[in-house]
Parts: sequence; C-alpha cells; structure tokens
Amino acid sequence: MKITYHGHSCVQIEVNGKSLIIDPFISGNAAAVTKVEEIKTDAVLLTHAHMDHILDAAPIAKSNNAPVVAIVELAGYLESTGVQTIGMNIGGTVDLGFAKATMIHAFHTSSITLEDGQSIYGGTPAGFIIEAEGRTILHAGDTGLFGDLKMFGELYEIDLAILPIGGHFTMGPEHALIAAKWLGARQVLPVHYNTFPPIRQDAGAFVQALEEAGIRGSALGYGETLEL
Repeated sequence: MKITYHGHSCVQIEVNGKSLIIDPFISGNAAAVTKVEEIKTDAVLLTHAHMDHILDAAPIAKSNNAPVVAIVELAGYLESTGVQTIGMNIGGTVDLGFAKATMIHAFHTSSITLEDGQSIYGGTPAGFIIEAEGRTILHAGDTGLFGDLKMFGELYEIDLAILPIGGHFTMGPEHALIAAKWLGARQVLPVHYNTFPPIRQDAGAFVQALEEAGIRGSALGYGETLEL
C-alpha cells in the first residue's frame, strides 16, 4: 500500500493497482507539484464541503469516471452538477471493491460556497477509516480534539492516522499529539498546515514530539510517498 501526499489535506491511497484520493485541493494550492489532469484514481472521498477540500473533486471524478463518496447533502449537490456520487452518512461503510471506507464524526463546520458568494449547508463534516490490504488508515478530516477518538483507538488497530495540525481552523500540534496517543496509531501523517498564513506550523517539531511519545511520524513533502 502506498500513500502519496498531494498537499493540504489531500492524500492518495494506492492498493494493488487501484486508488482513492481524499479531499483533492490541488489547482488552488500554489505549492502543489501535481497537476489535476495527472491524477488517476478509482474513487474520490470528501470529508466536508469547504472549498479547500472539494475544489478539484468534480474534474478528477469526471476525467476518471470515478464516483465521489461524501455525506449525502454534499453528494446530492455534486450529483446535480453531473458528478457520479455515492452518498453516505456517519457510521456507514462503503465497499469500493479494493477498499472499505467507514465515515466517522469530525468536529468542524461544512458549507458549499456558490459562485455568488452565498454559502449553503454542506452536510455534517466527517472523517474516514479506510481498510484495505490488511491495513487501517484513519483520515480525521478537519476536526478539533474530541473524546470519541479514544473509542476509535479501541475499535480499530490503526496503522496510520492522518491528522490536521494547522490550528486556527482545526486542532493544532498539541491536540493532534493527544489524538495520536488516544488512537494508538502506529504512525502519523500530519496534514492541513502551512497552506495559508493562519495555519503555519513546524511539522518537524510535531514529528519529534510524536517520536518522543513512541509514535512514528512522517512529515511528507508535496508529492512524496510512504509505504505501509
């Protein structure tokens, strides 16, 4: 299994020649090293409706003839624009054939910004637990620290936790370290940092704090990969 970090909260998980991509925000990210048209995937997963998580979902889904998996309200909106979707809700699991994705809570907000600047309800924000090839990956989405992360650590043996560390809009490094401990994650990939000035963080310092706690940390550069 290979995990590629495309920047911000966007990761791509490849399993036996198949892949899924989560929260594609590439064309709007000046630091991105991958072009949207270069992305080849079999499914697009969205944690919530904010622009910096869904910007490239429709073009990637359409060019790959791939479904978008999202909370029902966001899926319904995207379907109205001609995108193939799989709507689901918290606690549900979708079998993609090569991987299973279970939708979990995240504590955040979620809205769709229309062309006129108006915001409409985008459904409940979420995270995903991805199970494939005997591995379990948790993508927390945009969230603050909350107690159910302990429960997920009890329910699952988490090989990789993908956690936001930017602060301001999500939990910062201190709370992300607590989350990693609660989850019992074997390895942590920090995301959602340094894309915008309010979320500047030192990922290297976060990784060092993880390692001091006995947890492997991997702060990937854009386009870099890790193997599970």
